[in-house]
Amino acid sequence: MKFFTGMLLIFLIFSSNIFAQRLSRQQVQDTISKIPAFSMYEDNLFITGVPLNKDISTETADAKYQISFRQLLTRNALPLDSYLFLTYTQKAFWNVYRFSSPFEEIIFNPGIHLSKPIFDSEDKIIGTAFLKAEHQSNGRDSIYSRSWNNVSLSFHVRILEKTTVAVEAWLPFRYEEDNPDLMDYLGYGEVNILQEFEQDKIEAELMLRKGSEKGALRLRFFYRPFKIENLFLMAEWFNGYGEELISYDAFTNMVRVGFVLRAHELNFLKPAPRLTSQ
Repeated sequence: MKFFTGMLLIFLIFSSNIFAQRLSRQQVQDTISKIPAFSMYEDNLFITGVPLNKDISTETADAKYQISFRQLLTRNALPLDSYLFLTYTQKAFWNVYRFSSPFEEIIFNPGIHLSKPIFDSEDKIIGTAFLKAEHQSNGRDSIYSRSWNNVSLSFHVRILEKTTVAVEAWLPFRYEEDNPDLMDYLGYGEVNILQEFEQDKIEAELMLRKGSEKGALRLRFFYRPFKIENLFLMAEWFNGYGEELISYDAFTNMVRVGFVLRAHELNFLKPAPRLTSQ
């Protein structure tokens, strides 16, 4: 927790004068008033790939897909200028190359979160804070049951003109009975770094997560070859533990490629001219 708190303070200091064209409070409110009440939450994706630490076969290759959306509950700001959302994300690991193409695991992740834009003394946005309550489960029972709940706090900030950082820490609960060592692998927080190389065209994202025993690294590259605004090609490398709940304590080293519909969760942090033209 001290690590994530320190990172947050550093980002706040650096973000105050990174670039001038930040959205004003009024621009943020105007944008929220116009966005669809029902929209994407996290990226929606379909990717497929092979392991780097095992023999490649129909038994070890797989596909992964994710669908994610949110519902804005009120367009009027709540106390402290915050906004309330219902969220739902579903992630599946599909052994599509095996006989009968069974699913390895489907993870259900409903939640509710409070979003608050953070402004400086000049009423320019410097970041967005999120208070979330979530449940995550693979929907199975007996020895195959994997579920946990958490309350988390995260902060997203643009530290350079093309670099955005998200720091998240969570407090887990109601997981000890079935999977008492789950947090040894999932940890209590993570850091995501998003780097834009060419505007609306080429991006890279690095996720770092450290449990009390093990950790994980996920690297993604995005490229938009089409005119469709949010449709990208994506390459992903996951190295570590906890990608799947069913085998959270098993080491994973997978590379996958496919398509992704990029969410716009962090658009508030992009330069004002780019947003107001949308």
